Amino acid sequence: MDSLRTKVTEIEKEEITRALIESNWIMARAARKLGITERMIGYKIKKYGIRKEGGGREARELSSTIG
Repeated sequence: MDSLRTKVTEIEKEEITRALIESNWIMARAARKLGITERMIGYKIKKYGIRKEGGGREARELSSTIG
């Protein structure tokens, strides 16, 4: 069983990735959508290793469900 902290981290990463995809990877728009600052989303993107190129498994899965 995953810890609560792990689950929260996974959800946060998914929501950030989803917001980025929906806003065409424009950080300012994604940050506004999430109600956080552009600086904070930049920190979280770096922390979680979220990338547009290659997209990673999460980005590919989310983009296929969104688009």
